[in-house]
This record gives sequence, structure tokens and C-alpha cells, in this order.
Amino acid sequence: MSRYYTRVCNFYYGKKSKNLVKLKKTLPLNGRNQISFDQIEIISKHSKKTISIHQIDKLPKLIKKKVKNDISIITKKILNFLSFNFNSPINMMGVLNVTPDSFSDGGKYNQTILALNHIENLFRDGANLVDIGGESTRPGSKSISTKIEWSRIEKVLEKINKKQIISIDTRKSEIMEKSIKLGVKIINDVSGFSYDKNSINVLKKYKVPFVLQHSLGKPDVMQVNPRYENVLLDIYDFFEEKIKVLKKNGINHNKIILDPGIGFGKNLKHNLTILKNISIYHSLGLPILLGISRKKFIKDISKKNDSDERLGGTISSSIYSMMQGVQILRVHDINETQQGIKVFKELIK
Repeated sequence: MSRYYTRVCNFYYGKKSKNLVKLKKTLPLNGRNQISFDQIEIISKHSKKTISIHQIDKLPKLIKKKVKNDISIITKKILNFLSFNFNSPINMMGVLNVTPDSFSDGGKYNQTILALNHIENLFRDGANLVDIGGESTRPGSKSISTKIEWSRIEKVLEKINKKQIISIDTRKSEIMEKSIKLGVKIINDVSGFSYDKNSINVLKKYKVPFVLQHSLGKPDVMQVNPRYENVLLDIYDFFEEKIKVLKKNGINHNKIILDPGIGFGKNLKHNLTILKNISIYHSLGLPILLGISRKKFIKDISKKNDSDERLGGTISSSIYSMMQGVQILRVHDINETQQGIKVFKELIK
């Protein structure tokens, strides 16, 4: 028997959305009247069909039951945690790489004073939290020792403002635990907690929120001909299975953020498929994070118009993602991205 997935689509935003929800012509996403939808796409491994929300009752019995259950999850309000407000249009995760070799800002902030100044600038520009990493996981990168990684970030973490929300971008359980003890509030592991088996024990011990990211293979080989049966659904199944495993291992809270891992074991076609259909992951009932800032897919699309910063591509894909209901964006250029979103929101009032 085929398995079916529900992707909400045809979104409305702002004042128009609120009016349509009031008239019961659309359904609110995550209980947010300012963004709503009036169509769904029913997807299986081999087919997909788009229908109006008013046609759900005409579906075959088993499919109707599945879709209605998904809709109840999709429309349910997501509870806020930390500095996130999932009722707001978008939350911003600023990026700070204290490394010599990250793909975009490697070497810029690997001195403590420069890193601390950049953290303050990111929060000033509107970041809800800042994600600090001491190991590059860009395509082709090699793993470094725990000792080296910790030496890069220790002094920065010791001096962070404990009132600010800092996440740690690491695959290593020892780094996670040390960081939590220095005030880090959230764990962001690009391996989906697969790299270090002890990482799940750290999550269980400290009950911290975390980002669950999908990645196909380790960074040094992940871009070598990545293959999927269906990239969109394979990632969905990964999230669903991983959450079950985490719950089985004692993770009892729902302070989990999903990240499909743009560029982590995906080619251009994979990345675009995910971005165009990102709203499928709303039926998992958890907030979605996208790391799209300055990524290679922007270069692949823009070709001769590409620049080192790739700011234009970052802003356009950020606005598109917001219109699909994505709750968190991980970006380098907080001020410019915020500016683009504010202007867009004003224009569609």
C-alpha cells in the first residue's frame, strides 16, 4: 500500500490571509492567521495530486483520514521556546564561524575580540540567536580533533552574554557538554546526532533544545554524486524515524527544530526540490529552519552574476521561504535580510 504525505500550498500572507481565515476560505498555518493556505498536495513515492482544502471530504476513506490528521497537526499552534516566537513572520539565527576555513567567513572571526564584536553586531541587527561553530563542515572538509575545535571556541563562550541565546554548531558530544556548561542554550549538529553516539545522552542529560538536521554522508564525501529515491520524502522519513529514536532514548520534550540541510549531500536539483516544496515538513508539527545563506546553489543558478557574498540570492530565497511558512532562517547578513523582509511585508499589506 502506498504511503501518502500532505504538503500544504497556495499560501496567503498578511491582511489578505487574516480576512480569508475569518471567512473560512483558508486554514491558518501553525495557528498563525497572517499566513494561511487553501490547497494541499497529496504525495506518494510515485504520484501527487493537488486539491482544495474544501475537497478533502471527497477523498477515499483511508487517504481522507491521513490528510485530516496531517491538517490538524499543520494548523496547530507551535509552542514558543527560548527567544523564538513562532507566531512572528520569521526568526533569525546569525552565523559565527570561529574557524580558518569555513566556506564563507573562514578566518574573519577567529580571534576572540573579533568574534565577540560580531556576536554583538548580529544581535544588534536583529538576530534571535547566534550559532557558533569551531569546525568547518563545508563540502570537502575533514574532521578535526575535539581539542582543536574546543580551543577555537572556548574563550568566546566564556565571555558571551549569558542573557543572549547562543547555539553551538558541533558534531561532538564533549563539545556539546562543555558548551552547555558555559551557557549555550541550543545544540545544532549537522550530522543529525549520528556522528557521535554519545550526543543523544547529552541531549537527554541536559534536556536542551536542538536542531535536527539531515545530512547525507560526512562532509568530505557528501557531495560525491548524492542520490535519493525521492529527496523530499526521504528527508521526511529521516526526520520521522530519527524523532522516534530520540523519543525512545529518553528525549521527552518537543523543543526540536528541523533543518533539511540545504547543500549537505544534495546537488542543485535536490536543493531546489526541497526549497520549492519545503512546506511538506509542516506536517511533522515542529518548526523548520533553513540554512540558505551564501550557499552554492545560489552560484549554480546565478552563474556569471554570482559574487562572493551572494546576498541577492540569500534574500530572495529567504523571502520565498518565509512565504512557505519557514520559521527560522540561518543567515550571515542579518541586517540586509531583515531589511528585505520588512520591505516585502510592507509592499503586500
